Amino acid sequence: MAPPNLSVADARAAILANAEPSSVEHVPLWEADDRVLASALSATRTQPPFDVSAMDGFAVRAGDVTTLPVTLKLIGEAAAGHGFERDVGSGEAVRIFTGAPVPNGADAIVIQENTEFDARSVTVVDGSPEPGHIRPQGFDFTDGEQLITAPRRLNARDITLAAAMGHAQLPVRRRPRVALLATGDELVLPGEPTGPDQIVCSNPFGIASIVRRAGGEPVFFGIAKDDRAELSRRFNDAADCDVTVAIGGASVGDHDLVGPVLQDLGMSLDFWKIAMRPGKPLMYGRLGARHMLGLPGNPVSSMICARIFLVPLIQALLGLTATSDQTRSAIAGRAMTANGPREHYMRATLSTGADGNLVATPVRSQDSSLLSPLAEADALIVRSPRDPAKAEGDTIQIVPMDF
Repeated sequence: MAPPNLSVADARAAILANAEPSSVEHVPLWEADDRVLASALSATRTQPPFDVSAMDGFAVRAGDVTTLPVTLKLIGEAAAGHGFERDVGSGEAVRIFTGAPVPNGADAIVIQENTEFDARSVTVVDGSPEPGHIRPQGFDFTDGEQLITAPRRLNARDITLAAAMGHAQLPVRRRPRVALLATGDELVLPGEPTGPDQIVCSNPFGIASIVRRAGGEPVFFGIAKDDRAELSRRFNDAADCDVTVAIGGASVGDHDLVGPVLQDLGMSLDFWKIAMRPGKPLMYGRLGARHMLGLPGNPVSSMICARIFLVPLIQALLGLTATSDQTRSAIAGRAMTANGPREHYMRATLSTGADGNLVATPVRSQDSSLLSPLAEADALIVRSPRDPAKAEGDTIQIVPMDF
């Protein structure tokens, strides 16, 4: 087991060390939005499959329209989905519409605005054909060309391209199932009556949102009382999930039973307690193939720990490179005192300064039990252990509060 008070970076590395990507499943295009593509996609066809007119006008031989005006015999019509089957000979023209195949023999399009025509003939009176009026076969892509790389979270542009490439289904990573279990005799669900010593359980609902946004599938297993037998049963009920998140009960008090119960069930404990504020009582281990994560019960602590540790775990299970630890620079909106021995994630609001720089200002209170300041925040200011005092205007590091 890792030593107590592990650094945030080492704790995250331990969690990701054995995070193998989930299995692959094939889903129809309609269900592929925001899924993670498991393998690269190559075109199954050429696009466009033939030379296509980009304009409404007339398909002609370029040599017939070098000297204007000129009158050509109109021999037929080509529209999208309805090509003209004969060849175009010298002195002939075919009425053509945008998206129609360019007939054999024709190598230029005269736009309609430069002509006068009736049912039998067309007279080209002005202009000259432009190469861009014909989109050549394979102008977009060709059969077998690899166009979409993996892994990647699919967006509307990817899905549209995949459809045009001829793919009806896409290979994606199965969404990791994340079991969420709140613990504590003091908790009741929102909407239920509360006793004199009880509080409303809020953490699982926010963490479920974090899980969904990261690409996982949250499964709520309710509230477990501070009872060994009940905790053991609830953990066993979640055996088919990839990750089990216990919220609360991971500290060292007499009623903090999560760790002992999981170890009784056979969990291999990687670490317990990290040098982080808020979020010191964080626990991680493996129970068979399952990732077991114990979050603090404090609402703000559990949300921030989910952002810093659970999100990269889900990303890794999806085959993505974990990016949640990437910081960006900002300007301190007010002075901050020197940091203590733990890495501190301070809630902050973001604004744009007069010089265009991003400004991060700590919220009114950093108390880890207060949810209303958390809701005001846009980002987390990352203070390393023993970080010196910061003056207003100093450069600092932040991570987005993207939940």
